[in-house]
Amino acid sequence: MGNPELTSTVKMLQGQRAQVQQELAKLDKAIAVLRELSGTNSTPAQDGKSHTMSAAARRKIAKAQRARWAKLRAERKTKG
Repeated sequence: MGNPELTSTVKMLQGQRAQVQQELAKLDKAIAVLRELSGTNSTPAQDGKSHTMSAAARRKIAKAQRARWAKLRAERKTKG
């Protein structure tokens, strides 16, 4: 870089970038503390994907829900 003005501008921008990175680190730390205090220490996966439930778990939950609905229908039938 032959231009001294350009060089100084690049150095200034690098300094600002470093300051912003420090601020982001502070914010991340504050968020982690707040999550810990609120009891929601779960963080999303780094790749942005959410946790998927296995097919067996979905079947088990669906079976339990069908049983609850059947029980509710049976109670209504005996009352009505």
